[in-house]
Amino acid sequence: MSGSLWAGAAVAAVTAGYALFSRRLATTVVSAPMVFTGCGIAIGPIGLGLLDLKHDAGPVLTLVEAALTLVLFTDAMSVRRRDLRLGGFLPGRLLGIGLPLTIGAGWLLAWPLLPGLTLWELALLGAVLAPTDAALGKTAVSDRRVPPLVRGGLNVESGLNDGMALPFFVLFLAALPGTMASEEGAAGVFWRALVLSTAWGLVAGGLGGWLLRWSRARGWISGDWRQAFVLAVAAGAYAVAVAFDGSGFIAAWVAGFAFGVSLRRSGPAEAPAETPAAAPAEASDKAPAEAPAAVDDSAGLTAHLADLLASLSFLVFGAVLLGPTLDDLDWRIVVYAVLSLTVVRMLPVALSLAGTGLALPTVAYIGWFGPRGLASVVFGLLLVEEHVPGLQLLGRVIAVTVALSILLHGMSAVVLAKRYGAWYRKAADRRPLREDLPGDAEAGHSPTAR
Repeated sequence: MSGSLWAGAAVAAVTAGYALFSRRLATTVVSAPMVFTGCGIAIGPIGLGLLDLKHDAGPVLTLVEAALTLVLFTDAMSVRRRDLRLGGFLPGRLLGIGLPLTIGAGWLLAWPLLPGLTLWELALLGAVLAPTDAALGKTAVSDRRVPPLVRGGLNVESGLNDGMALPFFVLFLAALPGTMASEEGAAGVFWRALVLSTAWGLVAGGLGGWLLRWSRARGWISGDWRQAFVLAVAAGAYAVAVAFDGSGFIAAWVAGFAFGVSLRRSGPAEAPAETPAAAPAEASDKAPAEAPAAVDDSAGLTAHLADLLASLSFLVFGAVLLGPTLDDLDWRIVVYAVLSLTVVRMLPVALSLAGTGLALPTVAYIGWFGPRGLASVVFGLLLVEEHVPGLQLLGRVIAVTVALSILLHGMSAVVLAKRYGAWYRKAADRRPLREDLPGDAEAGHSPTAR
């Protein structure tokens, strides 16, 4: 039996094992990323040696790229304009001010701590570790004791900042000598990766949403194939952009936005359900244009597949990135990882929320819950594909930072959500709070499902 078959069998066993205990583990501090990362270490080079980036680079990169593509598409698809209007100062400030400051802070702090990296390699590190992944501490953004404004703001930030960090990542990569992206130059990358990929994403997503709405209105598409259609649009947006040497991730992210907007627009009356038995499931198609149900029902298959691939990506992360890193740790790497999760995240958040009237415990809570997860893992593996000169050191820093985030944010989510919720309840009883503004946490946007 070949090594790749044993690796496949091990991955299947881990997935099946977690599935059997998934509901039980959901009530504990043990998260899916913890389990899959730990099992990845066990089957990686420092464990059983079943999965190794040197021998399995192709399948590994395909898996993680597919995971990020579907996550970008479904997260963007589920964000609505009213998510940014209701208490919109929170996600607006976190994304418009906090994200660029986070990239800059990560860049500057790496300078004294990580000697040997060039200016653009340091910038790349800042961009790779800027996106957040709410799934790593999902209780923090799903616990109903936390005010809706905060839950909704963190959810929207997590759903959008990985896509917003992509242009920084692509341009920094193009500016770094020695990479494949640099051969085309920054101007060429800007044109293909940003302009053309964005334009194609708008066309693919907008047209796809219109066609699905048109077919549903006539009763021509079944529920099962409606979900398959969404998956096809996401895959098509990515594949065509890559075929023209653009950014498939940017195309998928933009396509998700355009698809969601197009699908929510008012259209012709829906056709009757195909059978009486199917009526309850199809009833959500009759929801008003702004209701998220029509989008969420259609995206079910794509979202579930994104969740599964994201979990498997953490297994790959444990095997090919984190495992080998544990054999060669350096104090500078650990210090930078801790600073990345604290100062690099929390200070920009505090600056971006200055003047909003939010209480200090709220600012601290939002600042702490900026976990680094799937996007950082995928960006890190893409550096392997691009042959970045400082790859060895960059990979170790990314691996340690994400690993600490998986552990610390996963373990603290339940406790801190409970404590912050208790503080909020008591403070709200005494005086009106800025946090009392309505949020949109219950409206259906939930990237935390991962």
